[in-house]
Amino acid sequence: MKTTLEIQNLKCGGCAHTIISKLNGLKGIQNVSVNIETNTVSFDNELPNEIESATTLLSQLGYPVDGEANSIGKKAKSFVSCAVGRMAKS
Repeated sequence: MKTTLEIQNLKCGGCAHTIISKLNGLKGIQNVSVNIETNTVSFDNELPNEIESATTLLSQLGYPVDGEANSIGKKAKSFVSCAVGRMAKS
């Protein structure tokens, strides 16, 4: 099943790299892609509960799905995730 989620705080390729590497580590999640222009994350999943695992992980990384509370703490986490993604990408 193909799932696409609109997320918050997505800024650059560093963010995308972190999201892709972390979501690819979840069981049942495959073929993760990030579109910075539309603020979306797409992936293939086998079971509906894997979507919940993905949204929880995204929120923990600082990229809550659209409509979820976007606190200062989550915004700060997204900056850290972005920096980590940029360093890992180089």
